[in-house]
Amino acid sequence: MQMKLFVLLALALSAFPLTEDTVTLQVQASAYNSIPAQTRPGTGNIGAWGDTLKPGMKVIAVSRDLIAKGLTHNTAVKIHGLEGTYLVKDKMNQRWTNKIDIYMGTDVQKALQWGIQEVQISFEPSGL
Repeated sequence: MQMKLFVLLALALSAFPLTEDTVTLQVQASAYNSIPAQTRPGTGNIGAWGDTLKPGMKVIAVSRDLIAKGLTHNTAVKIHGLEGTYLVKDKMNQRWTNKIDIYMGTDVQKALQWGIQEVQISFEPSGL
């Protein structure tokens, strides 16, 4: 059992190698969709940096304070407990701090099921 756990941990870490520059933060994570009720009129699938978002993409929006910590446009982010690497493609309203919003395409039920959770994220700061 311990060996299986070690192997799983090693595989997870190899997919997102940690270096001395890696930053790990505890943040609040919610989920959002590209539907009219959750976005500005006419911009439902356009991120704050101008990227076109499509269902299935692994994308997050970040609060503005996290941008100052190195989570800038196209930064690769590992969300502990979720598979894969997410890219920063969107920004959140200035009222939010220490928060990410995980893009879930048009799957509103999946976003509601996620709710709001405390998660750890790891990334290599860029733009600092």
